[in-house]
Amino acid sequence: MPASAHAGPVSHAIFRVARLHRMIAGQLLRRVGLHLGQELVMMHLWELGPQRQTDLVRLIDSDAATMTRSIKRLENAGFVRRRPCPDDKRAVIIEPTAASHALRHQVERIWAELEKATTGTLTPDEQIDALRILQRIEDGLTRTAEHTAAG
Repeated sequence: MPASAHAGPVSHAIFRVARLHRMIAGQLLRRVGLHLGQELVMMHLWELGPQRQTDLVRLIDSDAATMTRSIKRLENAGFVRRRPCPDDKRAVIIEPTAASHALRHQVERIWAELEKATTGTLTPDEQIDALRILQRIEDGLTRTAEHTAAG
């Protein structure tokens, strides 16, 4: 660990783990022609059905520009279709295509493989503890983000 990171050993560990997790997830997703994060878009569409693009931004906690790029790539791959929203001329509805449904099983297998790589050396009790601790960390960071944005 760099000496300047000694003031934040947990933050440094989170950074390292997140980087490795993203790298492995990206490698696994490339097997099925997806970019990192696109599987989350698809998971929401498979689960909830067609969604307004703005709702997908909120659900995934993304930004509009990133979502637009992801949707464009998914559309070019034949996994989603865009259509105008009948109630709001400014909104676009994103819907999964029939071709995406075969992809769902592959994505579920990839997530299972990623989960095994992530937690394979942990006991079931350690996995529960890790989830609990990660939730507390997320809650604290969320409070900090809200406080920072408000003031």
